[in-house]
Amino acid sequence: MNPTSRPDEGPAGTQRPARRAVLRAVFTAAVLAGTGGALAPVLLRGQDPGDPGQDRDAVGPERFSELYRGRTIRGTAAAVVPAGAQPHNGESVAAPAVDVSIDGRTLHVMRRADGSYLSTVNHYESFPTLLETARAAVDELGTAQLSAVSPHTI
Repeated sequence: MNPTSRPDEGPAGTQRPARRAVLRAVFTAAVLAGTGGALAPVLLRGQDPGDPGQDRDAVGPERFSELYRGRTIRGTAAAVVPAGAQPHNGESVAAPAVDVSIDGRTLHVMRRADGSYLSTVNHYESFPTLLETARAAVDELGTAQLSAVSPHTI
């Protein structure tokens, strides 16, 4: 290196990029690649027509009846359309109708906005299906019984 040349000059006075600029470009490329890799599954998920999570908001007929840990659990979920309902702007007017029972006693179940369910027994935990909600309620109840009277009667 010539004593009169600057450290960022290459041979014959050609300008080479400063180390800081190269490191900044490499860091930016790494951040963009990492962000793209992390967001790709989220962004591409809605494009797969065979994706089961895509129809999560649609209430399909879910029916089950089984003996779980010595308790009989039964449940149904279906879309109910009120009489005389008119869809507005292509929106669905179907409301989910949910009926779950443990040993013949009604388990109050609510549907959350994300399509999952929660019950009065597991009020702070949600489950993707009614069957999982009923099983979790049985696990939580243990040997206790549900109340024979609904707490929300008119």
